[in-house]
Amino acid sequence: MNILAADHLSKSYSDKPLFQDLSISLTKGEKVALIGANGCGKSTLLRILANRESADTGTSVIRKGTQLGYLEQDPVLDPELTVIDAILDKDHPVKGLLNEYELLIAKNDKDPKRMQELLNKIDNANAWSFEARIREVLSRLGLHDFDKKVKELSGGQKKRTALAQLLLDDLDLIILDEPTNHLDLDMIEWLEEYLVKLNRTVLLVSHDRYFVDQVCNAILELEDGKLFKYQGNYGYYLEKREERIEAEQSEIKKYRNLYRKELDWMRKQPRARGTKQKARVKAFDEIEDKAFSGKTESSKSITMQMDRLGSKIIEFENLCKSFDKRVLIKDFSHVFKKGEKVGIVGKNGAGKTTLLKMVTGEIKPDDGRIKKGETLNIGYFSQDGLKLNDEKLVIDVIRDITEYVDTGKGSYMNAKQFLSHFLFDGNKQFRKVGTLSGGEKKRLYLLSILVTNPNFLILDEPTNDLDIVTLNILEAFLDEYQGCLMMVTHDRYFMDRIVDHIFVFEDNGVIKDIHGNYTDYRNEAKDKAREQSNNGSQKDGPDDTKVSKPRKGLSFKEKYELEQIESELNVSESKAKELLALMDKGTDDHQQVHKWSEAYGELQRKIDQLTERWLILEEKKNQADQ
Repeated sequence: MNILAADHLSKSYSDKPLFQDLSISLTKGEKVALIGANGCGKSTLLRILANRESADTGTSVIRKGTQLGYLEQDPVLDPELTVIDAILDKDHPVKGLLNEYELLIAKNDKDPKRMQELLNKIDNANAWSFEARIREVLSRLGLHDFDKKVKELSGGQKKRTALAQLLLDDLDLIILDEPTNHLDLDMIEWLEEYLVKLNRTVLLVSHDRYFVDQVCNAILELEDGKLFKYQGNYGYYLEKREERIEAEQSEIKKYRNLYRKELDWMRKQPRARGTKQKARVKAFDEIEDKAFSGKTESSKSITMQMDRLGSKIIEFENLCKSFDKRVLIKDFSHVFKKGEKVGIVGKNGAGKTTLLKMVTGEIKPDDGRIKKGETLNIGYFSQDGLKLNDEKLVIDVIRDITEYVDTGKGSYMNAKQFLSHFLFDGNKQFRKVGTLSGGEKKRLYLLSILVTNPNFLILDEPTNDLDIVTLNILEAFLDEYQGCLMMVTHDRYFMDRIVDHIFVFEDNGVIKDIHGNYTDYRNEAKDKAREQSNNGSQKDGPDDTKVSKPRKGLSFKEKYELEQIESELNVSESKAKELLALMDKGTDDHQQVHKWSEAYGELQRKIDQLTERWLILEEKKNQADQ
């Protein structure tokens, strides 16, 4: 049963079309993710479907009687209301009953008949369980002061208050725009479970790929003004999207071959006069449109020449830091090694950003020391973002820093090429900064840091507001990055791809260094919790004690590495065969033979290294399967 149906929707801004002729239908109980590049119109489409904005053409209809809730990226709440009042409408029946009960208690009203009548109403309305549900949702979202006024809340607290309001309302259709922004990892995992169990229709925009994969059973992709639907989770979408792109590229290749033949005919013919000739000219125009439709997606990553990193990088020596008598960091020590990539996790307010700012020197430790190497060049991406003149052109932001980007081994990119690689095409490069979407500004800010060739990157929530395509490019870049990295992010997929180990902020300023990625850490924590639960429920005695086995198998990053190695091996072995064939064939040019021989030897060394690592990963994989 359709709960929402939209047909032939189109929307443009300043003569720039966002999308045209889109049709969408949502069935009852369906959970759908809308994904696409920054600036493609996702949030606009959500606002149209939520009846907050009008389309230029087309219709959007919600089934009669459907209760709709919409979470904006920046929700607007009455600043004078308290958190609890903002969540529950003043006319909410449960709120009225609970307020009346509290009033009778406060007045010490001893009229038993009146109290009994009220208690019966509360029981019939399940008000007690609803109150418990309110407290659970608010506490899970880190909203502990129910009587605090909205105007006193931070931006993140306001977003979480608006989210709590939707989750507690009895809604049939929930539309969420970036619901995981401003949530810590525990909150995200709780919301994930909540939405999976919720028997409601959900439409959401999110760049959190694990969240989308767990919650949604259908994917809508908005690309180049068109909408593609995939009936499955995020993993299924990736597989089918690749098939679609390959089919499109194959079709385009056919039309380009045909276009070349027809172009040759067009050049040889005089101006068409006959009916057949005119028909062929018209067909040529259609072939030309199809031959140059679509786009070829580049999967190439780029490396950048970073400043040389000495043997001494950064050392934390017994760091301590407190704010308002609350201990954030206590006696923490660590020595960074070359190429180390560390993720930082902990609850909101635990001190993650404080640690990053201590490294940059923005905040001083109360006790302990931070020792830095002489060759250190820090690139810091902060949550505060980039402060730029909105009238400045995008390309000038990079050109003001450098005209050419050193990509190593004597290779350079100019500013235009560099911006194009990170999805700022020719037209966008000459747009004013003020016209960019929030995600595009974040991307530009990130690039302004990367072009300075830092050898120690500090990224504080770099994934917020970035689209999935940009995240994939950034991940590929960080995979190749040879410097050190400290990163705070709530994107579990991103963290699993990049980091080697994790600093976990626990209570009372304790920071634990956990080897492995985020999924490794969470699995280990769940195993320990399960073990403690089992031990607590069993009788004392050595026979009843279960010892959790160490987790086997490949981490997400190792799986990705294994796939890359297999691909590189195939390419390297193919090149080696070609060189061997050339050397067998022979030539009188002795210098050429020498070059072939050197190249062949280099390839064999690379193949040996790759094979050795492949064997290690395969053995680990096989152990997990046994």
